[in-house]
Amino acid sequence: MKVVDPDSLGLDSVVLENIRQYLNDTYVDDGKYVGTMTLVSRKGQVAYLDSLGFMDRENKRPMQEDAIFRIYSMSKAITSIAIMQLYEKSKFRLDDPVYWYIPSWKNLRVYQSGVYPNFLTSRPERHMTIRDLLTHMSGLTYDFMYKSNVDAAYRKTKVQQAETLEEFVEILSTLPLEFSPGNKWNYSVSTDVLGYLVEVISGMKLEEYFNTNIFEPLNMEDTSFSCPQEKVDRLASLYEHVPNGEPRLLEIPFLNTKMASGGGGLFSTMADYHNFCSMLLNQGEFNGKRLIGRKTLELMTVNHLPNNQDLTEMSESAFSETPYAGVGFGLGFSVMLDPAKSQTTSDIGEYGWGGAASTVFMINPKEDMFIIFLTQLLPSSTYQVRRELRSLVYSSLMPE
Repeated sequence: MKVVDPDSLGLDSVVLENIRQYLNDTYVDDGKYVGTMTLVSRKGQVAYLDSLGFMDRENKRPMQEDAIFRIYSMSKAITSIAIMQLYEKSKFRLDDPVYWYIPSWKNLRVYQSGVYPNFLTSRPERHMTIRDLLTHMSGLTYDFMYKSNVDAAYRKTKVQQAETLEEFVEILSTLPLEFSPGNKWNYSVSTDVLGYLVEVISGMKLEEYFNTNIFEPLNMEDTSFSCPQEKVDRLASLYEHVPNGEPRLLEIPFLNTKMASGGGGLFSTMADYHNFCSMLLNQGEFNGKRLIGRKTLELMTVNHLPNNQDLTEMSESAFSETPYAGVGFGLGFSVMLDPAKSQTTSDIGEYGWGGAASTVFMINPKEDMFIIFLTQLLPSSTYQVRRELRSLVYSSLMPE
């Protein structure tokens, strides 16, 4: 990727160098992160791109610009764009009940008490809608939450190890919801269900839909649900945090690789995700190709939590890819509501999301800027690098 003089884009090049020094001194030099890659783009051009450390510590292979990363939940933004492309064609409405498209979900119940398979349940206050899936207010959960008898049932039934999306949604149809849809926010498999809806509504397999409608128009040549054999030498190794020790190399995939997981299954590169973020920042257009409408993106990137609440007020979740205070949620993205409350440098309207291996993207329309950070360390909650990156990058903005 071509990198231009940051000063020409209103970013102080001397201050931007603090990113490299900080990441190296704090994380990479002593092995907390095995390797990192950081990109800052402003006004349609790359102002900063830097790699540190190794993509493969065991074989001493330096981090390289075309390294392939497991982006995990950064897949969610792509799936959300896919379903909203179908929304733009009036293939569905946001308040459509999900059971219209998954008939077995018509009689979903809400957990009251008991353990799998002996649950006491009640009728939900209303049916789950597609908007509930986009906002994570569906009542679904994740098997790694370890906070309720419902997520324990996800583990018992191995729903997230299903081999197909069809099997996945059918198992979910037999399990209760954590709460009545719309009542709370809970990070969940909702976006995987949206991936299934993309298939049902479009008549295409999810990866085929992605390739035709997102990846090919955006020249995302290395993004897919698997890393092909001929590209394995570019795949960054995956590590897990070990308290008081070096990160441990993981040989076994963290998530199911059989099912096309729109919630967390994609592999990608910095160049590919740069193109995706460029499209978002450019109001849905990339190199003269329009992927989604400006007004649709505006709808997706405003807070959809009731009464403009933030995640501290609405969350049922034990886990998220964002701090809760001052942050709301749109249709597939976290949305900055109050930088002062979040205690981070930002602007109202900044949106983005992260991935389980500590990756993140942040898009700031007001500053015409986005940030992408890629590494491969589980879990994403290990360090506060996402908040630190905001301080490092935003401090480089020069007076206008």
